[in-house]
Amino acid sequence: MEFAELIKTAKVDNVVLSCPGLQPVVGTLCITSHHLLLSSQTEAANGEQNQIELWLLIRNVDAIEKSVQNLSWYHPSSPRTNGFPRETRLTNASGTITLKCKDLKILQLEIPGMEECLNIASSIEALASLESVMMMYPFFYRPQSMKLENGWQPHALEKYYQQIASDTGTWRLSSVNEDFGTCSSYPPVVMVPASVDDTTLKKSAYFRHGRRFPILSYYHKKNGTVMLRSSQPLVGPHRKRCREDEQLLGAVLAEGDRGFVLDTRSTQAAKQAQVMGGGMEHRSSYPGWKRLHRALERGRPLQESFIKLVETCNDPSPNMDRWLSKLEASKWLSHVKESLSTACLAAQCMEREKACVLVHGAEGTDTTLLVTALAQVILDPDCRTMVGFQELLEREWIQAGHPFCLRCAHSAYSHARLKQESPTFLLFLDCVWQLERQFPLSLEFNEHFLLTLFEHSYASPYGTFLCNNEKERKLCEVKAKTHSLWPWLNSERQKYLNPLYTCNPLVIWPSVEPQSILLWQGLFLRWVRSSHYVDEAWTEILKVAGNCKAHTTQLGGTTSTQTEAQTLSEAENEAQTKDRL
Repeated sequence: MEFAELIKTAKVDNVVLSCPGLQPVVGTLCITSHHLLLSSQTEAANGEQNQIELWLLIRNVDAIEKSVQNLSWYHPSSPRTNGFPRETRLTNASGTITLKCKDLKILQLEIPGMEECLNIASSIEALASLESVMMMYPFFYRPQSMKLENGWQPHALEKYYQQIASDTGTWRLSSVNEDFGTCSSYPPVVMVPASVDDTTLKKSAYFRHGRRFPILSYYHKKNGTVMLRSSQPLVGPHRKRCREDEQLLGAVLAEGDRGFVLDTRSTQAAKQAQVMGGGMEHRSSYPGWKRLHRALERGRPLQESFIKLVETCNDPSPNMDRWLSKLEASKWLSHVKESLSTACLAAQCMEREKACVLVHGAEGTDTTLLVTALAQVILDPDCRTMVGFQELLEREWIQAGHPFCLRCAHSAYSHARLKQESPTFLLFLDCVWQLERQFPLSLEFNEHFLLTLFEHSYASPYGTFLCNNEKERKLCEVKAKTHSLWPWLNSERQKYLNPLYTCNPLVIWPSVEPQSILLWQGLFLRWVRSSHYVDEAWTEILKVAGNCKAHTTQLGGTTSTQTEAQTLSEAENEAQTKDRL
């Protein structure tokens, strides 16, 4: 199939683009295989002509709404044939296309000519819904300043885990999944107890949903505890056992140690899953492990919550009571609170109880990764740096098998209601933003960095978030034929840095009280209201921070601002040490 076959009208003049925060722009609209381009000539005050070009990645379009005006097909002055008016098309007929984007932006195009309007809408719908990964824009994106081989680090995961293996001596890298034959959603190499052989791993895999057997997610250097992740055991109604799975988890605990199985389902949901062949670890079969349940929503309920929240934020004239009622009804902030609470519980088990943790839900590809990734941000200062956070996303989301292609197929506006869609990754970013707000000095990156990750997870010219797992990426040759997102982000590093950042080596315990969880206005309201004054404030902060750094360089010492920042970081941690769970 050729892209040209899907483009019914490639160019239309005198199109008016309206968008919140921008003056209406009149120009020529062009459709390419992957982009909408609006080009406009404007005359400046000095008489010079300025060229304005607005680009939109078609993959970013989540829903299209179209309407046509002047539907009468008869002109009053038309000549008559056999006493009836001759059918003619009006020259002033027009149509309006509303594009609702995955980044929550809403654009409106006023297009002269009904046929052109319908053709444009049809073309956008066809190009936005291409299912073949190989036809998506990352496979065609070739910036001159970047090379394909740059940015992809094929052995980064191995190096990270190899360091843990050398530090502990009790863990090893296993190539049991080298050909993806053991588990299709795991990476080729995984970290497992050194005392467990690959045969045992394979038998444990057959006892777990999707063959996602327990593997190491995080090693806590402070006290040597570990966090693992997996999917649910296939216990079934007859309480089947797997000696190899029991041996694997038993090898994690040293003599006298204890561990917690943190199940992201309710007890009732886990029991219902047991009837269907799934289930949970029974304490009698896994001595030393205690089971904890913390129910987190996933799948369709989470997607519906996202949709309701966006509808609430786009309500043009809500009064205070209506706004608060609709915000509560969306339940989004409740999901944020429960996610942070569960991550804090996992972190507490490791930091305060000095216990190992196994996290899983049903499939182990959604709420499981949400909890393990959040817990690491809370525990590990390295994960709060810009590079460390990128490595965390690679380990705990991309290579860990979160199905981005399925979960991010549509955003909040789509009329399709697919069961696989779920904004779990967005929920994670929201939780990180809550941490950033409560600890403004402890994260090296800023809100803009999180917003950029949100946008690229749904529609991107880069291949980082393509496909559902490493096996699919290898089959599609993603790392050979597309660019990685990380080099581009790092080249724009200054734009994404937090000017107030001071390295905080301590654990950051967030408040999870309801009044401490706020709506992420920078995401959900950024196209609804102007951020002009906030942008001005941040510009001033950047200036002050830059002057302080320059002053430090000249004096060769530490400024009072830096000292205050360090003091505030310590105060943040002291204020949050109280257990709020």
